[in-house]
Amino acid sequence: MTKQYHDRPLADESLDQIFRDARSYNGWLDKPVSDEQIETIYALTKMGPTSANCQPARLIWCKTQESKERLAQFASDANKKKITTAPVCVIIGYDIDFHEELPWLFPHTDAKAWFDGDEANRKTTAARNSALQGAYLMLAARSLGLDCGPMSGVNLDKVTEEFFAEDPKVRADWICSIGYGDASTIFDRSPRPDFAKFNTVV
Repeated sequence: MTKQYHDRPLADESLDQIFRDARSYNGWLDKPVSDEQIETIYALTKMGPTSANCQPARLIWCKTQESKERLAQFASDANKKKITTAPVCVIIGYDIDFHEELPWLFPHTDAKAWFDGDEANRKTTAARNSALQGAYLMLAARSLGLDCGPMSGVNLDKVTEEFFAEDPKVRADWICSIGYGDASTIFDRSPRPDFAKFNTVV
């Protein structure tokens, strides 16, 4: 039976850790992230909802110095050090042919047929849902006591060529360094809008 938590909201301390006190870090403490932690992040990430459980994200975790240098060569100057000094930097990509996996990921119906012959729809669906999975990944990392440094300042075409060359239907979308953030490398938090600024209840 599926557990429900309707009357068990997270404590404020947990919400602070995941949202209110969490920051995007520019520098990192000299403390490693283990393979076990990486696998736990993914174990949580994959539980987040995607359309028809399509799971289009394809992740490459750059943990060795060599792989981080390979990635950093395609980053803006401001982002290179954020990659090379992080314990790990993950490339969040999406698979345009994600629908080939739907027969086992969503066995309730022939969901693969929804996307056959419609690459434009598959690309839109893959990009949207992999972005969701990237967000789940950040929340998972923060929940485990880690910090994140998401970045889009990279040449994504070059990253795709370098890291996804074996699968031409996978595209890099953005990257995120993960580790233990160095508080001295961040500035004051940028403004966040009040509810009334960008919300309407109808």
